[in-house]
Amino acid sequence: MGDNGVVLNGTLVFVILILIFLSIVLLNSLPVFGARLTRKKKSQFQQSKNFVKGKFKYPIESRVDYRLKVLLPLLCEIAKGNPNARPKEPLQVQRITKSFFSRSIDNASVTWFGHSTSLIQLDGKLLLLDPVFTDYTSPFRIGGRRYSEQMPIGIEELPEIDAVLISHDHYDHLDFRAIKKLRNKVRKFLVPLGVGSHLERWGVDTERIVELDWWEEVEVCNLKFRCAPAKHSSGRGFGQNLTLWCSWIIEGRHTNVFYSGDSGYGPHFKEIGEKYGPFDLTLIESGQYDNKGWWPFHMFPEETVQAHIDLRGNLLLPVHWGAFTLAIHDWDEPIERALKAAHERNVFIATPRIGETVEISLSNVPLTPWWRVKS
Repeated sequence: MGDNGVVLNGTLVFVILILIFLSIVLLNSLPVFGARLTRKKKSQFQQSKNFVKGKFKYPIESRVDYRLKVLLPLLCEIAKGNPNARPKEPLQVQRITKSFFSRSIDNASVTWFGHSTSLIQLDGKLLLLDPVFTDYTSPFRIGGRRYSEQMPIGIEELPEIDAVLISHDHYDHLDFRAIKKLRNKVRKFLVPLGVGSHLERWGVDTERIVELDWWEEVEVCNLKFRCAPAKHSSGRGFGQNLTLWCSWIIEGRHTNVFYSGDSGYGPHFKEIGEKYGPFDLTLIESGQYDNKGWWPFHMFPEETVQAHIDLRGNLLLPVHWGAFTLAIHDWDEPIERALKAAHERNVFIATPRIGETVEISLSNVPLTPWWRVKS
């Protein structure tokens, strides 16, 4: 009887392991997770100095402390929750109509869509940064819902987009459903190494995709785009750091723009500023950080302001907040802290409503604390 029990238990464990394995294989094969790294791609990536022992890495290693005495307080804080982690009421956005695109815009402008999605008008061209239009930042539409009930404009209402820039393949920056809808109305998709494979799997023509390594550049529609470093990570499904992440430099005839993507603070900001600054506009992440500093791949708002200074930026527009709860700080803490730090350091900062357009060259940019106004 005892032997039979051992055999039965062993069989049960084996069956459970097989089911777990099959579940992982099945989930990882779903389109939303993107493409797997092929041997051919892996061989090509060997030419990149950022690809080390089969994975992409930031040059300066940042260790994450996984010890129980560090993790336990964090887990307790997460379990406790934060009643101010999202707005009490849905955020109101400023809607954009089709007529917006038919008017003549003499000055370069940016329209923030919440989180890290922005629409840039530059030299008569339309650019989309990290277009995320879904209501959730998870593959199965679970977890925290978007703060607003609608976007400033729907994808079907957008005209042809000259270029879409992707910073990395995390779900809150690379939206599977948005790419599927955008794939035939975008001239070029500019992505860091490896991300193009996701787009190809989702039906984007190879001819529309440009993959770049850090410090590489390309000219599209008479604009110059440079792929620049960032201190972050990547991964969809069960593979981590198999694709590159980046920041972007966009150079027009008279306007220079920097977009950080996701990044912890590091010396790359000063290096970019020295090589390609000054910048008329910087869009830099300022939210979804861990206040205890356990996760070093996002910045505190004070570091956002310092990065802007390192970049030799003129106008700062803090992003990566205002749409989703991905950390346990108050939902409006990032902008409050960034605003305070900017004022203390005499940094020119814009705080537009979601959907409000900012003309980059003007001095009277939006600086209304709209997030404090109760609806």
